[in-house]
Amino acid sequence: MSVHDTRTRTGTERRHARPRRHRAWYGAAVLIAVVWLFGAGPLGMFMGKLTEVQTNDQSAFLPIGAESTQVQEAREAFEESDAVPAFVVYSADQPLSRERLAEIAQDAQRISAEPWIQGKVTGPIPGTEDPSVAQLVVPISDQVEADVAVDELRALLGDSAAQGTTVQVAGPAALGADLGAAFGGIDGTLLLVALGAVLVILIAVYRSPLLPLVVIVSAMLALVLAAFVVYLMADAGWIELNGQSQGILFILVVGACTDYALLLVARYREALYEKERPIDAIRVAVRGTVEPIVASGGTVILGVLCLLASDLASNRGLGPVAALGIAAALVSALTFLPAVLLLLGRAAFWPLLPRTGDQEADADSTAAVVRRHRLWGRVARSVERRPRAYWVITVVALAAAAAFVPQFKAEGTSQLDVFRTEVESVAGQRTLERGFGSAGSATPATILTSADQAEQVKAAAEGVAGVTEVTRVDKVVDGRTLLHATLGEPAESTAAVEVVRDLRAAVHAVPGADAQVGGTAAVTLDTLDTSARDLRVVIPLVLLVVLLVLIALLRSLVAPLVLIATTVLSFATALGVGALIFNHVLDLPGADPAVPLFAFVFLVALGIDYNIFLMTRAREETIRHGEREGTLRALTLTGGVITSAGVVLAATFAALAVLPLLFLIQLAFLVAFGVLLDALIVRSLLVPALSLDIGRRMWWPSRLSR
Repeated sequence: MSVHDTRTRTGTERRHARPRRHRAWYGAAVLIAVVWLFGAGPLGMFMGKLTEVQTNDQSAFLPIGAESTQVQEAREAFEESDAVPAFVVYSADQPLSRERLAEIAQDAQRISAEPWIQGKVTGPIPGTEDPSVAQLVVPISDQVEADVAVDELRALLGDSAAQGTTVQVAGPAALGADLGAAFGGIDGTLLLVALGAVLVILIAVYRSPLLPLVVIVSAMLALVLAAFVVYLMADAGWIELNGQSQGILFILVVGACTDYALLLVARYREALYEKERPIDAIRVAVRGTVEPIVASGGTVILGVLCLLASDLASNRGLGPVAALGIAAALVSALTFLPAVLLLLGRAAFWPLLPRTGDQEADADSTAAVVRRHRLWGRVARSVERRPRAYWVITVVALAAAAAFVPQFKAEGTSQLDVFRTEVESVAGQRTLERGFGSAGSATPATILTSADQAEQVKAAAEGVAGVTEVTRVDKVVDGRTLLHATLGEPAESTAAVEVVRDLRAAVHAVPGADAQVGGTAAVTLDTLDTSARDLRVVIPLVLLVVLLVLIALLRSLVAPLVLIATTVLSFATALGVGALIFNHVLDLPGADPAVPLFAFVFLVALGIDYNIFLMTRAREETIRHGEREGTLRALTLTGGVITSAGVVLAATFAALAVLPLLFLIQLAFLVAFGVLLDALIVRSLLVPALSLDIGRRMWWPSRLSR
């Protein structure tokens, strides 16, 4: 056989082998799509079952190892009732007569026969301040779901014997039930609002009816996969899930998966202008985006896992839940989405199909790129002409807004301020305070002390302003006993927290007593103190983790430090603007101390994504075109997709505001505003301007700096 024959056969074999390889790729794409649709699709049932493994009672939010937690654990040895009290409040237009009080007593007898009662129903107790008000104290067993018991109690009282009175159920049990009802909107309302907002934005971005649906399906498959894994782990007791974490999980998965999809689809469309075959275009798209997408997802995963360093049970639980959600979004965006895009080919973009040869001959030149992306090309050229002016003005403006951070009130609020709509437990509490004064629903603080020093501790507690009575439990366990200190303020109020702070100072000072104070107000106090500690621990940890990821990704020290600094400035600006909006526009009563912590974790972990998308493209373009041209091309090419991603993520987080809870409304505003700030200002103006002004030194010590 001649050399010519051998070469001819080899060329023929290669031409035949290429279609076979292509068929294999398309076969794999079909298999991946089928596995996702028919494998993960049915897992959607677990989204509705997440409420079965939620823990929304007080234990889900207790500070780990705090004084109040230790007292609560010690109470079990004294066989004290762990019943959760509910207050049935009766009110009328005139003082309640003896006959009416007798009718209320009939209600008490009916309630006492319910299986979820633990102990004795106390009352009726006439109001001390207003005789038109009376109450029953109903102890609900900790062996049943409080929300179920409260619902049954309210249904029972719908046929109250005391006709002509207004009946309301308040107290800790009712507050918990109403909180659970508020979280009940997660499965339906929250998801519909978030997906609706994303769909509208995607239609506007792609101007295509098909592609937005593909992206939405990708996000939903990621969500059902995340829900399935979270359900299994929560059911096994490996992680803690509450309604708050579930709401954030839904938002994170939808927003993150859509962001990753936007980046991949944009690179795919770009490649379709250069490649004749979709399979070649999808390879270019995946190779060009897998590194920033994995780095972005990995940064968020590591960032939220830093919450495991928190001493609050609710914060610790959110860390792995959010990490699982982001992992599911990564898997879906890098497997299902590329497979479907390959199968659809150019038809995915119908009716605006990207065709090879539609671009000018010098399409790869910077001038052509700027012409093709007119808006972001003009932005890039403007920043190029005056980079120092851009970054100085931007920094001054952001710093001016950040100056209002000290006005952000995160010292906690009354539990009654948690709801932003009228709920029965809050309305009942107000009626209770009208009838009995501020101490009407006060639950006692529990003091655990050495039995030998109990009298001295009792005397010290009685001397604290705001403590009305101190009683001793007639039992000693391992040399320790309990005291109950009745407070003059409702346990849910901020005033009661300050009384407990003074109470602790007084009993801690008793020598040899080793006294500890627990109870509802003590839990709130420990939560405040623990949240302050978490800010000092978790924030530096998140910054360190993100910095290390950026160093590994960009192979530079200067660029990561610049990106971290701009992201922190962006967060401070969002917090400062939030303080102005919350205090002077919305007139909110304050904020939970966990709000700035959660906002920081999400804004830094998510906000750095856009810088990752920009700077990884800048590094790629710098290698090919030089530092200055590389920065301009990166800004021009990523401008549209990153802006779209920022708007999508902001819209999904803003959807949290549909749940009428103070914490989620504030978190929704801070993260949505901060993400828009990152995408539209920090990534579009500040980072490119700094990069151009710093020059090649931005990439020090990598070879790009030389």
